[in-house]
Amino acid sequence: MEVILIKDVENLGYANDIVAVKPGYANNYLIPQGLAKAATASAKKVLAENLRQRAHKDAKILADAQALAETISNLTLSIAVKAEENKIFGAVTAADLAEALAAKGVEVDRKAITVDAVKTLGDYEASVKLHREVKAVVKFSVVAE
Repeated sequence: MEVILIKDVENLGYANDIVAVKPGYANNYLIPQGLAKAATASAKKVLAENLRQRAHKDAKILADAQALAETISNLTLSIAVKAEENKIFGAVTAADLAEALAAKGVEVDRKAITVDAVKTLGDYEASVKLHREVKAVVKFSVVAE
């Protein structure tokens, strides 16, 4: 069954993509959750027209995402945490990174940040997904308070 994705779906596709999925997945999950709609002939025509009209806006959004990625890549964050003998209490999470970026004047959704479990002091990298084609790497240091 073909569906048109309304929102980005992890490991399936991005908004406005036409994807083939099993009927049960579409009818029981994607469509009721508002993530997709059935890809009928008329829906495909409407999608094509909308994409044609939106091409200019998408180019600007992509350029803005690339500029933001450059800004993020040039930043080096320092996150102060409680620590004892190189081990920290708790862990540094995507929410902590989003907060540190916000303090530098860069607003990023915490859900767009991918970071492995950080439980010791040191230098690390995290990935930030800004656009379907643009990902940035943010470097950060975890230091003791």
